[in-house]
Amino acid sequence: MKGNLLVVHGGGPTAVLNASLYGVVRQAQELGIEKIYGAIGGSEAVLKENFLDMGKLPDEKIELLLTTPGTAIGSSRFPLEQEQYEAMVSVLKKHHIKYVLFNGGNGSMDTCGKVSRACHGEDIFVVGIPKTMDNDISIIDHAPGFPSAAKYIATVTKEVGADVKSLPIHVCVIEAMGRNAGWITASSALARKNPGDAPHLIYLPERNFNEEEFLADVKKLYEELGGVVVVVSEGLRNEKGESIVPPIFKTDRAVYYGDVSAYLAELVIKKLGIKARSEKPGLCGRASMALQSEVDRKEAILVGREAVKAATEGKTGVMVGIRRTSGEAYQIETPLIPIEEVMLHERIMPEEYINERGNDITEHFVQWCRPLIDGDLPEMVSFKDEAEHQLRSRI
Repeated sequence: MKGNLLVVHGGGPTAVLNASLYGVVRQAQELGIEKIYGAIGGSEAVLKENFLDMGKLPDEKIELLLTTPGTAIGSSRFPLEQEQYEAMVSVLKKHHIKYVLFNGGNGSMDTCGKVSRACHGEDIFVVGIPKTMDNDISIIDHAPGFPSAAKYIATVTKEVGADVKSLPIHVCVIEAMGRNAGWITASSALARKNPGDAPHLIYLPERNFNEEEFLADVKKLYEELGGVVVVVSEGLRNEKGESIVPPIFKTDRAVYYGDVSAYLAELVIKKLGIKARSEKPGLCGRASMALQSEVDRKEAILVGREAVKAATEGKTGVMVGIRRTSGEAYQIETPLIPIEEVMLHERIMPEEYINERGNDITEHFVQWCRPLIDGDLPEMVSFKDEAEHQLRSRI
């Protein structure tokens, strides 16, 4: 097939970003594309012409992509100006690149759309591949990267819950990633199986955070259970729309805040006099191969393959979507979505997924999310429950 292919990664890595790369490489090989370039270091690498021909790599190296988190070709958050988009066109033509794939989140899809416009009339086809653990890409049902992050936070919460139940003397606050969207935080609810299971409270950035209500919720549950597990988003805001923790460092492009979990654990100690601690899995949640979702890996490969097919069929200015089909069994289809509908559009948790008080999620969300993590989490046992049951039966 005439014309080379280039794939570019953008934004934060995930547990399955390399699985999409695997899908791209394998589909391109099957179609006979001569050179399958990877931009080594994101969008900036395109301008620097820092490319690797992955088609020449040994098969065993390509297979390792399926068990490697992060991105094997590197990523970036490099800001681009209009003249740089136009400069990319010259680079693409110089290397006889006819097919360009951008794999990333909202920002990367914005780049994808702008490169597509710059390439108009140049016989260059630009297609987006969705990726974000935050699950905040609009239009689609979910994004590759999110199911694995959801499985991770649910598993961690279940394990912490077993720990706290074993020695119920403190409150544990777990902080999940997702500054503006609470999808990952909400996924911790999949840890529950029986009444009283952790997480006992869930707070999302979609609702304003009220410290007095939080303290009242914690106090009530602590008196009932002895140990409480709370899962919170890193992006919690007060009624003014400001982060509940003050900024600790500012640059021209970003503001860095302290840990929400540490702030809330300290608040519990100071205001309630209850022992508390904070946990922040952080990057562990997007780089865990041990807890990679099989559904996530398969779908990541699929969207990579579909992007190659779309580009080589002459489609451009589109992103491969994921849409859940109707029916009892979980299945998806992969429609092509105009990139303008996705560029920098952020998808937050809908109201029907959040309870009225704003300290938990609804069963509707649990039913939506559960198929993405390969079913139920591993079973755990507590003989304390058995002992309490026997005691009640003797009374």
